[in-house]
Amino acid sequence: MAEHRYFHRRRVEFADTDVAGIMHFSNFFRFMEVAEHGFYRSLGFSVHPFLDGGDSKSDGPHVGWPRVQASADFKLPLRFEEEVEIELLIEEIRSKAVKYFFRFWKNPDDKEARAVAATGRFTVVCVSFDNETRRMKAVAIPDEVREKLAVAPPELLDPGEGGSA
Repeated sequence: MAEHRYFHRRRVEFADTDVAGIMHFSNFFRFMEVAEHGFYRSLGFSVHPFLDGGDSKSDGPHVGWPRVQASADFKLPLRFEEEVEIELLIEEIRSKAVKYFFRFWKNPDDKEARAVAATGRFTVVCVSFDNETRRMKAVAIPDEVREKLAVAPPELLDPGEGGSA
């Protein structure tokens, strides 16, 4: 079955925070990337199958997914020791690219206090790696990946709290 949504839990660690104990803005991008990696693993793939120079015998397509666009909007602070749930939704699938929408849920287990702390977006491009030229080249998303992806329903892509789980 094709997937359009993935949830990843993470605790805000000391190294993620600034001197005030609030998660530094740059770490929202790291958390989005960790959620994306978890999503690919849940599908049986890796976002980086080139660990051995591209000659890997591992299962799955030998493509990578570099970011060509990344953004975030911040609404509420996340603090040291807080647990956050990162929701990944597929916003768009193109022939060589995928757009993700992320929602950071503060107080994920408390129905009364659950709130969106931040939202973000990534656009990633499917690439192959040429060992001779040492360059990446945009390629069509392999069918074995594409068949496991689906665009999320529009009502889930509401950037506010309208798409709550």
